[in-house]
Amino acid sequence: MNAGKIIAYIVAAILVFFGVLFIWSAFSPQGNPANILTGGVSAGIGLVLIWLAGRKKATDEQEVTMNIDLSGDVNLDTLSCKSCGGTLSSEHIHLVAGAPVVECPYCGTDYQLTEEPKW
Repeated sequence: MNAGKIIAYIVAAILVFFGVLFIWSAFSPQGNPANILTGGVSAGIGLVLIWLAGRKKATDEQEVTMNIDLSGDVNLDTLSCKSCGGTLSSEHIHLVAGAPVVECPYCGTDYQLTEEPKW
């Protein structure tokens, strides 16, 4: 979460808090009925600010595409889980800190893919 969203949520929380206090004070014996309007506007602005901050997309996300260029003729074996033997596909492989990691949909095991030497 970026600093702008954090500040927006803090300001919104303050506005909603004081808005509720103003509305609550209007119902006291010495209360001013105009405090209902002031509190309603304050709480309303706070709620709109929360909605706007939650709606804004994060701009610091990046999409990473991994392309593997294999040399020579390659026979593709079936990829299976080391723990349970379940069949895995390329949909189960994702990058974690730049390393290819496979997650088994059957047993939930995560492990890093390693390439064995060809000789």
